[in-house]
Amino acid sequence: MDEVSTPPAGVRGRVVSRDGTPIAYERYGEGPPLVLVSGALGTAAGERLLAGFLARRFSVVAYDRRGRGGSGDGGPYAVEREVEDLAAVVAAAGPGAALHGTGTGGALVLAAVAAGLPAGAVTVFEPPYAAAAAERRRVAELLGGGRPAEALDLFLAESTVPAGLRPGLAELAHTLAYDLAVLGDGAVPERLLARVHARVLVVDGGASPAGTRQVARAVTAALPRARHRTLTGQTHEVAPHVLAPVLEEFLGEEREPAEAA
Repeated sequence: MDEVSTPPAGVRGRVVSRDGTPIAYERYGEGPPLVLVSGALGTAAGERLLAGFLARRFSVVAYDRRGRGGSGDGGPYAVEREVEDLAAVVAAAGPGAALHGTGTGGALVLAAVAAGLPAGAVTVFEPPYAAAAAERRRVAELLGGGRPAEALDLFLAESTVPAGLRPGLAELAHTLAYDLAVLGDGAVPERLLARVHARVLVVDGGASPAGTRQVARAVTAALPRARHRTLTGQTHEVAPHVLAPVLEEFLGEEREPAEAA
């Protein structure tokens, strides 16, 4: 697949979640519906390049998780509210929408499907269970103490996010608490994953830390219908033009028999 430049924003829309919170999204392309769920500090805008590749085959919907971009932030926060947000986006995307989640977005997708969200096949890239417990606790303490800027600095300490982009993330710092809630105690949630009966592809990067790849394998083993794939040379900042064809291949497997019938 050839690389393309980042596309402009897609067709913008908005849905209202069950608790009344408006959730903004962008839609690209035509075809079977596919919803992209971003990880920590991510927004729909950050998914545009991946959406641009996938829009050649799918109707792709990327959205701003609550508290980010054009979406509202009704409180108090609970993971169940984020599951309801995703359910509203899936309803707008179309019946049987496939789901792809990156990082904590992958953990949210798995939690939603385990809770009964009707969706098609699922792909996740490096859900960050088993992150360093001490760092997680310190980020939570800083957020709870009203020090979001310091929490953001700690969270980004090992990140590859360019320094020039980091000031723009300050307004999203409070949402780190939401991602920590999605991850629970940080352990791979084997009982929750056992309730995910969709087909799942778990993807990791071959150049990611060994612990990250171990978690991906553990997640795969805990899911009833899962496959694992490692992308050679990739890290958590995976190249969209490398990831997209892998997702297309897996998600297309479920569609082909129906199309041939």
